[in-house]
Amino acid sequence: MPAKNSVKIYSENTYYHVYNRGVEKRLIFQDHQDYLVFIKYLRQYLDPTLIGSDPKAKTLFSEVELIAFCLMPNHFHLLIRQFTKNGITKLIHAVSTRYVMYFNQKYQRVGGLFQGKFKAISIENDDQLIHLSRYIHLNPSSGSDPISYPYSSYQHYIDSRSHWVKPEVILGYFNKNTHNYEQFITDFQEQSEELVNSITLES
Repeated sequence: MPAKNSVKIYSENTYYHVYNRGVEKRLIFQDHQDYLVFIKYLRQYLDPTLIGSDPKAKTLFSEVELIAFCLMPNHFHLLIRQFTKNGITKLIHAVSTRYVMYFNQKYQRVGGLFQGKFKAISIENDDQLIHLSRYIHLNPSSGSDPISYPYSSYQHYIDSRSHWVKPEVILGYFNKNTHNYEQFITDFQEQSEELVNSITLES
């Protein structure tokens, strides 16, 4: 039987929570460079300003938008808006394939790194959308300020001048005011978990 959320017919013009983790829950990011390489690969597919200046830049930014992300030692979370039916599949397959090749060469290993096919769950309403962005940005938090975590999109929200992460989608719900969004993050309440528990990692 397929794993939960691993098989879907993805729809156009829809938001998705996309995630995966290491096989056997192993580490997929072992040092600072690993995180930066994965982020670099995402940007090369999503940043239109790189076209012409970076020979490895691709043009998937017309098929998907990256709204939020967080990379953790053994898994990753992406909040993506898909414009075409295959946009997410193209992006995750391309980035994952390149990253596994990099990782296996660096650590002298062979075989798969991720726990099967990536998982994706559609976002059904605005409440889920904004609370999922908070869930993603608070994922590494243990009482510390999420702005201090270098491997998420939160810094793009505070300094919203990115060409490849699209914080304006979420910030639009907060009058495009970054302070209002920061307050939303700070005011996290346990009950808001009910809004995202159906669109987050299964055990």
